[in-house]
Amino acid sequence: MSRFLRHLPHHRVWQLGMDAGLVAAAWVLAFQLRFDQGLPVFYQTLFDRTIWIVVPVKVAVFVLFGFSNRWWRYFSSRDMWRTTTGVIAACVLADVIVYFAQPVGSLRLPRSIAVLDFLLTLALISGARMLARTLIERPNPLGLVARGREVLVVGAGSAGQLVVRELQRQPGFSPIGLIDDDPKKRNMRLEGVRVLGTTDELPRILHDNKPDEVLIAIPSAPGALRAQVVEMAQRERIPVRTLPGLAELISGNVNLAGQIRPVQVEDVLGREQIDVDLREIAAYVHGKTVMVTGAGGSIGSELCRQIAKVGCQRLVIVDHAETPLFEIERELVDERHFSAVVPVIGDVKNGAKMRRVFERYRPAVVFHAAAYKHVPLMEANPLEAVRNNSLATRTLAQVAAESGTEVFVLISTDKAVAPKTVMGQSKALCEWIIETLGHRPDVATRFVAVRFGNVLGSSGSVIPIFRKQIARGGPVTVTHPEMTRYFMTIPEAVSLVVQAGALGGRGEVYVLDMGEPVKIVDLARKMITLSGKEPDRDIKIEFVGVRAGEKLHEVLVSDGEQVAPTTHPKISQLTRPVVDPLWLDEQIAVLERLVAEGDTLELVSRLGGMMREPQRVGSTGEFVALLPPEARQLPGSPPPLPPATPGLGDRAKSDTDSHASLS
Repeated sequence: MSRFLRHLPHHRVWQLGMDAGLVAAAWVLAFQLRFDQGLPVFYQTLFDRTIWIVVPVKVAVFVLFGFSNRWWRYFSSRDMWRTTTGVIAACVLADVIVYFAQPVGSLRLPRSIAVLDFLLTLALISGARMLARTLIERPNPLGLVARGREVLVVGAGSAGQLVVRELQRQPGFSPIGLIDDDPKKRNMRLEGVRVLGTTDELPRILHDNKPDEVLIAIPSAPGALRAQVVEMAQRERIPVRTLPGLAELISGNVNLAGQIRPVQVEDVLGREQIDVDLREIAAYVHGKTVMVTGAGGSIGSELCRQIAKVGCQRLVIVDHAETPLFEIERELVDERHFSAVVPVIGDVKNGAKMRRVFERYRPAVVFHAAAYKHVPLMEANPLEAVRNNSLATRTLAQVAAESGTEVFVLISTDKAVAPKTVMGQSKALCEWIIETLGHRPDVATRFVAVRFGNVLGSSGSVIPIFRKQIARGGPVTVTHPEMTRYFMTIPEAVSLVVQAGALGGRGEVYVLDMGEPVKIVDLARKMITLSGKEPDRDIKIEFVGVRAGEKLHEVLVSDGEQVAPTTHPKISQLTRPVVDPLWLDEQIAVLERLVAEGDTLELVSRLGGMMREPQRVGSTGEFVALLPPEARQLPGSPPPLPPATPGLGDRAKSDTDSHASLS
């Protein structure tokens, strides 16, 4: 026994000792209450001989039920139910042993003592734990002011209660009140903290109570509510912080205060939570080899994270940039414990290299996210825009079709709608390539494109630029006071992209619901405000003029396109006449020649002419009729390829060897 106790943690030893004392006290009180005039001699003997049976038996049952595994200071209502179950089991077992052991001849244990013992044991065991938690979490009885920073908590729901409880445990925080829009909760108390009013009354409450900070404890709060709270708090110059989200809140981290962070612009521009049908996604990704191009970029890396979650057999990540590819591979392997990942350094423009990659790994699903996206850079480098975006997409799509890939998903952009810039025109050409390949009867691969607008926080986007400008003290540069853009978080956009790949259809273009467009100048003002500064006073906003080819307002659908709903409320399907495949092949051949010759002016002119007057066909029948005879038949089976190299999950083969064989 002593050896067992030596190996127990210190807190478990004293908890077992306390439980043993409480069990003994309950047994004593049960006998004393049953015989209030004093114990008869026979029952005194029964008590003396049974207490040495009851205490070890009950403590042993408590150990089996894990009573000593939990700190008393964290005792909760869920622990209360488990404690009740353990006490019932312990009392029943002890009473049965005493009843049948008959330590005093034929004298049996009275039923009244058994009942009293159960009630007293339950009251003492659970009461001691509740008392310990209350004493630990009590406010400082000697202090004239609250401990630490005074916090006003917005949200009196389950998350708010958890936050208040955690803040009371932290020496640096003291919750002084709650805010909730449910009028029925007014003046009620959570963990001893009173609900002071609604968000409409927040200005008055802030003025009267003067908290050190406001904490938004509603993980599902819409962006409008967060923005309203931030605006009210800023008037009183009170900082606002928030919880990151419900999933992190209930992830098991006891120190919830450590998860509290400042409100970010993504929070105040927040959208409704996107529901993704993971089972439907798993149907076409689960157990398959999946390739992601541009895996080191903002969209590509998030694609890798989400695809790894749904259990693909192998994930081939392709990028021509070494450092980003290394970082996402390390994240997947070390942090997300997904080891079936193959990093391939390669350029998607290199058709021979891509064919070797497809022959070796035979990906069933391809997400093509590799692209140049910065408008001003592509305006200055149109040859590379067409080479890397348009021609590389055609190369990769053709290799995928030849290799028998099942699904090919292109990441498109709202800049492909009525494009005025080289970058937008090159991406519009990508959509045409996907549409024409997807409508060909002789191609088994299901090609789809997914179009959406700006994502928050991607490298080189407006938000990181604004953050750097604010950190330098300004000015924040905005192109035009009326400039608007659609915005979506990266995880949200990627989850919808993966969902769109499961919707079916051949040669379809899907459009994501981006919500309402946001004024860039309003975005700049919100970011300045969230940094604790005042726009135009602490940090100036300068308008620098619209850049070449840039539109004041981006749109997701052009005049000649029709929108139809899909099975997902946040994803729509575009319908439009398909581009003439023969005309497209001729134009791409010309563009390819111009890129090879380095004729920038002629390429820009040709590309603009294609966008202004594309040749389209009226129906699928007309489209098929334009194809060569050999391309009009449904495919029997894809051309045979050498068998896939076994065991990429065979990490015994080093990545270096894999790369060397592909180079």
